[in-house]
Amino acid sequence: MNTKWIKWIKSAHKGLRYYEHSTRKHGKKKDRYYAIRFKVDKKDYSYGVGWVSDGIPEDVRQSDPDIGFEEYALSLMKKYKANAKSGSGPKSPKENRKITAEKNVHDRIEQEKRQKENITFNQYFEDTYFPISKTSKKKSSFLHEEIHFRLWLDPVIGALPIREISKFDVERIKKKMMDAKKAPRTIQYVLATLRQIWNMARSSGIVSSDSPTKSVKIGKFDNRRSRFLSHNEAHLLLQKLKEKDETIYQMSLLSLHTGLRASEIFHLTWGCINTGRGFITIMDAKSGKGRTAFMTDEVRAMFKDMRRGKNDDCVFMQKKGLPYTEIPTLFRDIVKELKFNDNVSDSRQRVCFHTMRHSMASWHAAAGTNLYVIKELLGHGSITLTERYSHLTNGALQDATKKFNKTIKATRLKMVTDIEAQA
Repeated sequence: MNTKWIKWIKSAHKGLRYYEHSTRKHGKKKDRYYAIRFKVDKKDYSYGVGWVSDGIPEDVRQSDPDIGFEEYALSLMKKYKANAKSGSGPKSPKENRKITAEKNVHDRIEQEKRQKENITFNQYFEDTYFPISKTSKKKSSFLHEEIHFRLWLDPVIGALPIREISKFDVERIKKKMMDAKKAPRTIQYVLATLRQIWNMARSSGIVSSDSPTKSVKIGKFDNRRSRFLSHNEAHLLLQKLKEKDETIYQMSLLSLHTGLRASEIFHLTWGCINTGRGFITIMDAKSGKGRTAFMTDEVRAMFKDMRRGKNDDCVFMQKKGLPYTEIPTLFRDIVKELKFNDNVSDSRQRVCFHTMRHSMASWHAAAGTNLYVIKELLGHGSITLTERYSHLTNGALQDATKKFNKTIKATRLKMVTDIEAQA
């Protein structure tokens, strides 16, 4: 609007004036536009306040619900005039808007900071950690994390702000699991999940200290399986499986003769099977590195008798045409029928599908196969894992010592013979 032709009207208050809109009304009166003007140190200040219809800012209204528009305009004039005299604070609506905007940004940042600092453990897991875990980890891994969270972590520390979780809280989790007779290895896995969640929160700036699991001690334990099948037990088990289900029999034979893990068998495709050269390419090994498994004559004959699918087709499929995700209960039923686990309470002594792989390694060790060779056959990431079979190589070590002893005796005898010949 061209202010040149505006007809200003003086209000009852010095320095406050207004003009009326030609057509627009606010209530029963014409809408008014108010402006303020004052002088400080011979300098004139003149600012528009706004239309009555625009209303009074909410923060002002909240502090004084009964304030009128003229009173609001007068309060602005007093504030700006006082600021102009003192040389501090906003001296105009523009400066006031700038300061207010900066304050709003600062307040929002502080509010977000407080919300971030006070985010609870379960909020962070559900909104941030778990969605990322589902897109970056194997299905089996993030499902185990979800179980750890739901059964053990959330009931104890779920409602706590992450930054307030302490060693004492971790000890509470450990005690709850121990009271439930959970194995030390299981407790270790649960605390490892907590540690990973904490480390992600630290990388996000929510916490800054080390995980409170760091100083919580778990008693030493040995969860290594010591039970392996004798050749006769393996024969009985395979025979029973073959009578009941050909596919489960084939998977069991494959694990027993090559050492493949259940997960590796589930993901095995026909493109990985080379019966001509007698080897299997493992693409999805637990260690993350591929490896080669070698067929025995029985395994090679098994694959040759099977109907070969497309290279991308899974070798072993359920009746519904879906890949396996777990070993069918029939395997456990047959083990139970054969009474392999009768009167066995220690899980390390119980026969399960993994026992097939363990038996293969144990048979190799007992036959004198080098531990480093067994390591490669099993796809272990470290020789430490393979050393559990070292006690089974005692016979081979004794044979090696006998051969070594014979070599020493033969060498010494030759030396004596040479010396006597020279004499």
